[in-house]
Amino acid sequence: MTTTSTTTTTPTSATAATTAQGSDAARLLAQQFIDFLETGVVADGLFAPDMFTDFTLPLWRLQADTADSGVALRAAGHPMVGRVPRHRLDFMDGGFVLEVEEQWETGDDEWYCRELFRADVVDGSIRELAVYCTGDWPSARVAEHRAAVRLLRP
Repeated sequence: MTTTSTTTTTPTSATAATTAQGSDAARLLAQQFIDFLETGVVADGLFAPDMFTDFTLPLWRLQADTADSGVALRAAGHPMVGRVPRHRLDFMDGGFVLEVEEQWETGDDEWYCRELFRADVVDGSIRELAVYCTGDWPSARVAEHRAAVRLLRP
């Protein structure tokens, strides 16, 4: 009975240790990704050179097959400096899911969006990135929404 218990416990402990290491690596990559969203600076090794990006907007869909072209998709749609005031990180086997709110200024207006990123991680870098964006809201849309809808959570 003790042997069975030990045998059962050992894989569980090993799995827990592996999961914790994977979570730590995913947490670091997710923070580097948030830093990229806020600064436009790509940390070394954040993206695999052959990263595939699948970017879904409210009325459109775009794809890129390299890290550079994925970063270019981002640069074309958002300024490379902004803020991520809130985020949620969930771990999954082989990567993570990151939900963010972004805010930035362009010209004389403030903008807002919500995005969900599913990142598949291979060899310590994001190899595949799926992006789901609500669309960019100017300050007038944010104010209209605030006046019309009472959110239960921020």
